[in-house]
Amino acid sequence: MNSKRALSVSLLSLLCLSSQAVAQPAEHARQSCFFSQQFDNWKAADAKTMYIHVRPNRYYRLDMSAPCHALMQPGAFLITRLRGSSTICSALDWELHVATSWHGIPQACIVKKMTELTPAEVAKLPPKVKP
Repeated sequence: MNSKRALSVSLLSLLCLSSQAVAQPAEHARQSCFFSQQFDNWKAADAKTMYIHVRPNRYYRLDMSAPCHALMQPGAFLITRLRGSSTICSALDWELHVATSWHGIPQACIVKKMTELTPAEVAKLPPKVKP
């Protein structure tokens, strides 16, 4: 009977530890969220990468699933629509289009990955790509 109880306690302990490991990434994901109203500025590093500034002092890298050449055009501006709430937590929350003029046809840019940058990563950004 004691061996069965010991096994049950061991299994329960393992279950608790594994649920904590699963909960930690979810908590980190919540911390990486921001409200769309906090989005402040952006700059493209190339046709597949852009950096955004979120108030008060957060930076993210957005990786596109394919080249979005409109990002590199002078005078390009973003047209964003949100899917669901006004909270942005992952690449799935972006519906991003880039236009080069008010009369032009916007190019859809599909965000594949959204990564919050650490202060050390932000410090390493070249000035030409830091928003």
